[in-house]
Amino acid sequence: MAGNTTSVKVTFDGEPPAGVINLGIGQPSADLLPVDLLREASEDFLKVAQPQELNYGEKQGDARFRETLAGFLSLKYGVESRPESLLLTCGNSQALDFVCERFTKPGDTVCVEEPTYFLAFQIFRDHGLNIVPIAMDQDGLVIEALEQALETSKPALLYTIPSFSNPGGQTLSASRRKRLADLSREHDFVIAADEVYQMLPYFGEVPPALGTMIDRGNVLSMGTFSKIMAPGLRLGWLQAPNHLMEIALDSGWVNSGGSMNHVTSHIVRHAIDMGLQVSFIEQLRDSYRGRVLAMDESLQKHLSRYARWTRPDGGYFFWLEMDEGIDVKGLRSRAFEYGVGYQPGEVFTSTGGHKNFIRLSFAHYDEADIREGVGRLASLLQS
Repeated sequence: MAGNTTSVKVTFDGEPPAGVINLGIGQPSADLLPVDLLREASEDFLKVAQPQELNYGEKQGDARFRETLAGFLSLKYGVESRPESLLLTCGNSQALDFVCERFTKPGDTVCVEEPTYFLAFQIFRDHGLNIVPIAMDQDGLVIEALEQALETSKPALLYTIPSFSNPGGQTLSASRRKRLADLSREHDFVIAADEVYQMLPYFGEVPPALGTMIDRGNVLSMGTFSKIMAPGLRLGWLQAPNHLMEIALDSGWVNSGGSMNHVTSHIVRHAIDMGLQVSFIEQLRDSYRGRVLAMDESLQKHLSRYARWTRPDGGYFFWLEMDEGIDVKGLRSRAFEYGVGYQPGEVFTSTGGHKNFIRLSFAHYDEADIREGVGRLASLLQS
């Protein structure tokens, strides 16, 4: 699937020491990075490329790329997407920072799910935003809790991971998605929907993306090829209604820089047009499905006496509630001694809660390593 990776050492920020299975890493393993696919798509592009295709490009993104991307989203979402509703980005982290820059000002309020993606907190703080947590349950963001918060707060932005949330794995129900979109209009806030896992369900179906509801509410849907092709591409998209797209494009940075990641978008356009992207997603889903089952079985075998969890139906993560007497933070400082790692729950909150939770990822290791890693985690808990 991904070409020969056996002779290449994969490096990244937070890479664990040799021999450690760090189940806290939320990125794909080297064997799932499609070198051969991208080589084929690159060659297909370069054999017909013209000099102007190496220039700055259109600020909203190459028109052909947006046309291809709209067709791809229409296929995957089951609802027609329009090229004019799409803006090229450099992935979801850059997109979220850009959304904060365009749609908030220092001192504004952002509502976030509790818990949520921990690295988003720094982006919000960089923009001087006040963070208001909103409770979640098994069906995602609790709408009643949001409505209660709206009585006392006037958020400029609401950040949500509606499908297979990070870290909890919950999926916002279809009815809640509609109500959320309606509330954004009623209370005049912008929804920043991080839909990075929308195309990665492994068991059953997923409700329609919030990107299909841009005409219903103030919805900005952020998508990326980081999870469905390769993180190193740094390529994604923002899907928005006309009135929000006008604000997004009225940016000195956008007007000065031309298209973001223009050449990469050509390569990905060819990958989609050649049918490589759609088939690769199915390969990913098959691989991750096996890893989910391996982790769930291993947890049942080794950790059922210490923790409670729900097997995720998609995404990257298991979210474990540990027994109250377990010192999650203290054990983490010794985890590498046992050749294992995890993410502690409290980093995913703005309130310092969830101290007895841990997040495990099944994305970065194969089934054998997942089983070994869970076994090592059990040894750590028994120490």
